Amino acid sequence: MIPWTQIDKAQMPGAEIELRLMRRGNEFSMMLGQNELMNSRLSGSEEAMATLSCRQIEGVKRPHVLIGGLGMGFTLRAALAVLSADASVRVAELVPEVIAWARGPMVELFGNSLGDPRANIVEGDVADVIGSSASAFDAVLLDVDNGPEALIRKANDGLYDSGGLNAIHRALRPGGVLAVWSSGPNAAFSKRLRAADFGVNEVGVRATTRRSGARHVIWLATKSKIRSRTESKPAAFKASSKTAR
Repeated sequence: MIPWTQIDKAQMPGAEIELRLMRRGNEFSMMLGQNELMNSRLSGSEEAMATLSCRQIEGVKRPHVLIGGLGMGFTLRAALAVLSADASVRVAELVPEVIAWARGPMVELFGNSLGDPRANIVEGDVADVIGSSASAFDAVLLDVDNGPEALIRKANDGLYDSGGLNAIHRALRPGGVLAVWSSGPNAAFSKRLRAADFGVNEVGVRATTRRSGARHVIWLATKSKIRSRTESKPAAFKASSKTAR
């Protein structure tokens, strides 16, 4: 068997452990310590998150989409495959090395997505983008950390707590969709979504495109199409976007 080779490493902001990019033949893996964050063979649930959420806004003219994290580009590629030619997709990636890996050793995984005129890859925290936006997006797609329960940084919980969800609600346009990836179910998070005035649909999906293998969870949370009179200026909050799937 071909052994794994470390291609590069990066320091995760606010974390004491390094993110490592590994390669074995045509297969890539991102490792945090001994934990594998993502693998180029396992893209099914990330692609499902993008496809399901973007199909919900197919009727929107000039849709604006925000993706939290770049990762191996699974979410970006799948979103571009569904969205219309007049769409705009902003990807916020916290770790600059991940952007460099996408344009370097992993470029074949990304296909034409990085050169797509609809896509804009920016270095920065998705939480900052959300916190400074009001009614700016038709969809927000989050595959940050391990889902609603942080694995990498405790600060990442800020995206999924009540303050973070209220900020996302304000950043979405009426009828907008919040899509959240998670490694498993979380009843408390579903409850917080409803408390933040989202309509909630929880979907179980496979980690691979086959019918076998691990199941992950996608939340599709929809903001009412009726604009709330109580919505106010976005409140500041902090979290860090894991390199997304």
